[in-house]
Amino acid sequence: MLLFDAEDDARPSRVVPIDPAANRTYHYWHVFVPGLRPGQIYGYRVHGPWDPASGMRFDPAKVLLDPYGRAVVVPKSYNRDAARLETDDAATAMKNVLADVSTYDWEGDFPLQRPSARTIIYEMHVRGFTRHRSSGVSERARGTYAGVIEKIPYLRELGITAVELLPVFQFDPQDAPPGIVN
Repeated sequence: MLLFDAEDDARPSRVVPIDPAANRTYHYWHVFVPGLRPGQIYGYRVHGPWDPASGMRFDPAKVLLDPYGRAVVVPKSYNRDAARLETDDAATAMKNVLADVSTYDWEGDFPLQRPSARTIIYEMHVRGFTRHRSSGVSERARGTYAGVIEKIPYLRELGITAVELLPVFQFDPQDAPPGIVN
């Protein structure tokens, strides 16, 4: 694991080794680093064999995102093409930021305390669920979260008790056609 200073996220300020025997539980890697505070920028470098034919593409020169991270920072120098070059991409890679989830303002909302056995989950992509006119969503709300809100009565009629929105993740700002912002 690499730790970066907020003022200089191009060079790691500290390297924290992760031991496969001590820092892995099943398929999950973990490490406790005393003294970290919200706002800490971090990323991973993974060492291993370079054998693309076997699906192994370890490149310790590349900074990787934590797939379980809660927040991502995109540096001003971000360049997705740098990941393809045979050089260190620490200065241009997206990185994770340690987030303090206890400070999130739920605006008075609270968990429903519904047992899993009584939960019916509807998994949807917001745009795909509401963009077509057959969805019954008003034209101005098609393909939007507002369109999903219009469909809540329908979902409740179906017996749905929870909605899982897909995909909800950090978008790569350079992953859009030229002239369009992702």
